[in-house]
Amino acid sequence: MESCRYRGLLLLLVLLTGGVHRGTGCGPETCPVAPEGFLNVHLIPHTHNDVGWLKTVDQYYYGERNNIQHAGVQYILDSVVPQLLADPRRRFIYVESAFFWRWWMEQKTTVQRDVVQLIQEGRLEFINGGWTMNDEAAAHYSPIIDQMTLGLQFLQSTFGECGRPRVAWHIDPFGHSREQALLFAQMGYDGLFFGRLDYQDKQNRESKKQMEMIWRGSDDLVAPSADLFTGVLPNGYNPPDGFCWDQLCADPPIMDNPQMEDNNVDTVLQLFMKAVNTQADKYRSQHLVMTMGSDFQYENAIPWYKNMDKLIDLVNAQQKNGSKVNVIYSTPSCYLTALNRANLSWPVKMDDFFPYADGPHMFWTGYFTSRAGFKRYERLSNNFLQVCNQLEALTGVAATHGPYGTSSSLRLRRAMGVAQHHDAVTGTAKQHVNDDYTLRLYRGWESCQVVISNALASLTGTKESFTYCHLLNISVCPTTEAAKSFNVLLYNPLGHTVTWNIRLPVNGVAYIVKGPSGEAVTSEVTPVSNFTEYVRKDQGTAERELIFQAPIPPLGFSKFTVQKVSAQERFFTRVKKTTSPTKIENKYYRVEFHPETGLISGIHNLEKGISLPLTHSFYWYNASIGNADSTQPSGAYIFRPNQSTPVPMTQNVRSYLVQNSLVQEVYQNFSSWCSQVVRLYSDQRYVELEWTVGPIPIGDRIGKEVISRFDSKLQTDGVFYTDANGRQVLQRRRDFRETWPLKQTEPVAGNYYPVISRIYIKDKNIQFTVLTDRSQGGSSITDGSLELMVNRRLLYDDFRGVGEPLLEPGPYLEGIILRGKHLLLLDTPEDSADLHRSLGLQEYMSPQIILSSGDGVPYRSQQDSTNQFSALRTPLPNNVHLLTLALHEPNKLLLRLEHPFQGHESSNYSQPVTVNLQELFSTLSLSEVEEMTLSANLPKSKMNRMQWKAEGASDVPRGDKSSFLDPTAIILNPMEIRTFLATIQYRKHGDR
Repeated sequence: MESCRYRGLLLLLVLLTGGVHRGTGCGPETCPVAPEGFLNVHLIPHTHNDVGWLKTVDQYYYGERNNIQHAGVQYILDSVVPQLLADPRRRFIYVESAFFWRWWMEQKTTVQRDVVQLIQEGRLEFINGGWTMNDEAAAHYSPIIDQMTLGLQFLQSTFGECGRPRVAWHIDPFGHSREQALLFAQMGYDGLFFGRLDYQDKQNRESKKQMEMIWRGSDDLVAPSADLFTGVLPNGYNPPDGFCWDQLCADPPIMDNPQMEDNNVDTVLQLFMKAVNTQADKYRSQHLVMTMGSDFQYENAIPWYKNMDKLIDLVNAQQKNGSKVNVIYSTPSCYLTALNRANLSWPVKMDDFFPYADGPHMFWTGYFTSRAGFKRYERLSNNFLQVCNQLEALTGVAATHGPYGTSSSLRLRRAMGVAQHHDAVTGTAKQHVNDDYTLRLYRGWESCQVVISNALASLTGTKESFTYCHLLNISVCPTTEAAKSFNVLLYNPLGHTVTWNIRLPVNGVAYIVKGPSGEAVTSEVTPVSNFTEYVRKDQGTAERELIFQAPIPPLGFSKFTVQKVSAQERFFTRVKKTTSPTKIENKYYRVEFHPETGLISGIHNLEKGISLPLTHSFYWYNASIGNADSTQPSGAYIFRPNQSTPVPMTQNVRSYLVQNSLVQEVYQNFSSWCSQVVRLYSDQRYVELEWTVGPIPIGDRIGKEVISRFDSKLQTDGVFYTDANGRQVLQRRRDFRETWPLKQTEPVAGNYYPVISRIYIKDKNIQFTVLTDRSQGGSSITDGSLELMVNRRLLYDDFRGVGEPLLEPGPYLEGIILRGKHLLLLDTPEDSADLHRSLGLQEYMSPQIILSSGDGVPYRSQQDSTNQFSALRTPLPNNVHLLTLALHEPNKLLLRLEHPFQGHESSNYSQPVTVNLQELFSTLSLSEVEEMTLSANLPKSKMNRMQWKAEGASDVPRGDKSSFLDPTAIILNPMEIRTFLATIQYRKHGDR
């Protein structure tokens, strides 16, 4: 699969030798002249191509199932290219690399040569350029960076510098994240344009002429490195009313023959000038942007370009009569260049654009949780992809061509790229499309399992029958259930040593576990709960779970051996079971339970001497189907409960305690479809809640949106905190927006925010934090309270296009069952980040469990077997995260190092830290190290972003342009990610 990249390079060589001019003509110098003294209207011909939504990716590309939606992406590109060649004035932009890559690989050399010419002349321009146009609420920053890198790498390797997008284009995502702005700035983009803006925010900005601004993406990185010029498009991403000339539109064409009775030139001019004047009243420069296109338009480009040609000629002809309006074909980068040259001052924005509403009772906050099962699978898939990338990089050809077959990480990379699309990870696609997203990830897992098995055989020195059990969360694994002995190989993708609690389904009563050096490892066997038996149904037969704690070195593995024995062969702790427990406790935490209700009543951090009376339970909101205020129902996008007070699951729970030397677990039964385990491992510095919710009953014909809620007496004054895409933490204030005076119409849904990894509340002395295992919607609806929506099942569509309710029938057609985790931390505000940052990374990049029979044979005749390995010479400091380790191309390593702390968070770790790249790896040596932009498609020394003047600033600050790089002393400041490409050599096994 990697050959596609090199096929593109070879093709480029053919094009070059075929006589195509490869000058440096692309860029601002190719932009059409926008004369001074005129109001210049920039027409931007574009199409928006969802990478799956109502149809699958394949169906959209080929134009299949047009009974669902008429759309065929291949025909769009087939149609646009000839129309561009027909007239040198014409321009077009394209965004989604996942589709363009497919189309490009199918074209004849003559067509490819024409495309290269159009790109060089700036008439076909790539904008954004990621594999998809990713979501900004439910997507984690790591796969966002990866999918952008994947698309931009294809464009760079195929078209060179002229194929590099300079403008970000997020016209369709449903709200916009500050972290996304920061990522775009670090990728070298000059600006961002988007289409969806809260209706109240838009009204306010239009009245103040603040539709374009400088968005400051970080409090930690020095301006202007974190600044991104950002513009809100006037019509979403559609044309002005009356000017849609696609075959999907009904607007009349321009009939300009003076002999015709139906000549409409005067009407067209009048309507267009009205649109221009209306828009000019809301923007502050002498340049206006008009998006000419929409969803899957330009399948027949002829009517579009024929009518736009006429429009331009007609409007500009009025200049001889004194008109000061000038219309040109343009692109976002040309429009941005014109704004930059205008040298105006722009307002500065510090917060984000969540939540988004397009009407008083229409908050798009339901998709923060929609299809929560897929959200978890996407999160796990990124974890697996990083392991695959790392092992592929650490072993080279041994991973891609080994005893288990030939494969690469590319299939999972592409599937993960598709999964970041703003109708994929969001959970807002039709059911059959979501099934297709899931299948793509599954196929990617299959490919990466080959890579990982090959790499582990090379690193361990042993060829074994590796197996992967992906249903361990419901105690299903045929290998461990049936085998009398087996090996457990644990790979840790983090740059720090971790100790992981391993749980494996078994059917024996006693086992002996030995570590990498043959040392005995304490283990316990505990019964599989009836909760789990209900969830897994006929998928597994394990009666018990084997538990042991496993230390794993950084960026490496440990191998453990497990042997089933009779109860008499070893001493073991018998499981104690107690009904209606009142507390569980280890040396760090105590959790108390109310003696009558069985609910959690308090949490104590024994190490810090902090106590918090706290009640936890499950509730649900009945989903609105519309009322007198609005006909708007809850749906895949929209969250709208029919009342502000949720329905309690129960007032009392049945509970029992299971404990042994390694773990204490309180099983709580809230209803026939909701249960939870409150868990404390012996050395655990947090409380684990493992919840199981579903299938949500709908026999009463009412949709339900289930929340997990924590109530305390903390005085929080309406303030709570959520993360942005897993990185920055932003302060939220109930019923408040920083940018405009909010008129709140939905007191619950209007206060929901995306929670990617953490949400917390605090007062002066105590901070209570909840870490999540997937993206969820969350809020603090009353002071001292936190809630997270864990599952939702709805009976009505919300009229935002998907056209079906969010029912999720599940494998047994009775509704999906979800199981997940929340991790609770109680600490002082000044110390809380030390643990929740590192723990969040550990949960996100958790160790991979690979099983084998233990009867392997030597991999190489002169290689000793290895039971423990680390690719690092020493563990990384706690304030350094190894974000990316992957092959960029043969013998080229892509390396990203991140400082995961914000500047104000930690007295211990919010400090600059230095890393020596030359001494980083134990098995790799790096040379020719070059620092790149975040997306790795441009050397950082060549990044030259546009500078903008902020309102109130006397001049534009300039960043450090020094190109000197000392790989032995790489400094990371808080919230900084640094990206490097390096030539690699393998220090061992020279035949790799």
